[in-house]
Amino acid sequence: MKKKMTALLMVSVMAASLMACGGKSADSSAAAPADSAVSAPASTAAPASEAASVPAASEAAEAESDLAYVQQKGKLVVGITDFEPMDYRGEDGDWIGFDADMAKAFGESLGVEVEFVEIDWDNKILELDGKTIDCVWNGMTLTDEVTSAMECSNPYFNNAQVVILPSDVAEDYESVEDLADLTFAVESGSAGEAVIADLEYDYIPVKAQSDALMEVAAGTSDAAVIDLLMAMAMTGEDTSYEDLTYTIELNSEEYGVGFRKGSDLAAVLDEYFAAAYEDGTMAEIAEEYGIDAEAALIEQ
Repeated sequence: MKKKMTALLMVSVMAASLMACGGKSADSSAAAPADSAVSAPASTAAPASEAASVPAASEAAEAESDLAYVQQKGKLVVGITDFEPMDYRGEDGDWIGFDADMAKAFGESLGVEVEFVEIDWDNKILELDGKTIDCVWNGMTLTDEVTSAMECSNPYFNNAQVVILPSDVAEDYESVEDLADLTFAVESGSAGEAVIADLEYDYIPVKAQSDALMEVAAGTSDAAVIDLLMAMAMTGEDTSYEDLTYTIELNSEEYGVGFRKGSDLAAVLDEYFAAAYEDGTMAEIAEEYGIDAEAALIEQ
């Protein structure tokens, strides 16, 4: 009898021990002390309510408001390149241009400062995702690559990729086929590079569209492909490149502003664009930089 009692006592002790260590008994949660969850081993499965809270927290982090993030830090960091008449330095060294002025006005509407950061155009998506910048606002063509990787605003400007040539030879090139034997300078990662690559013409990638113009002016490239709006501002009589001109339009495209994928700032900017278009602010800024507002601006 004593042996039986001893055996029964040992079974009871083992059962109690298993329950204290997180056994799957339906009554274990009721029998365990109030602080048993704290003392349970790390390998113990979490209760259903705790397990559900993990993805919920992750979803909440992913849904974090970009608007709140920018307003909390008090600054909108704008990724740009040197691209007249959209973003370029004025005589005092400050960034000016249509996009720069619009970005400043948008930042003011949010109650934050605007900081411009010159970026490598090839790395614009990495810069956004790494939060070194908050948006790309630089006469950016809404390509499939851009719209799939960024949360983009509504298009606001019409544009095209055009061929830049020395004025004294431009009349010799009347069609796309005439360009086949030329070597082009194009901005790396730009819509201009994409067009020339599709045509399978020879080209040299450079850091910025302004560098592509310099290549042609210096005679180190036969031609360049840049944005129409830049060509209008930078070539011809009374410009920085009087001996260059733009000729053939290789495509038609639209500009937009890019934010991090899922960012709520894109919708906020769309609302601002609509108001700025309606009250004439966009047209006024466009005309200040010699842009034909009627031809270039897209109704918001």
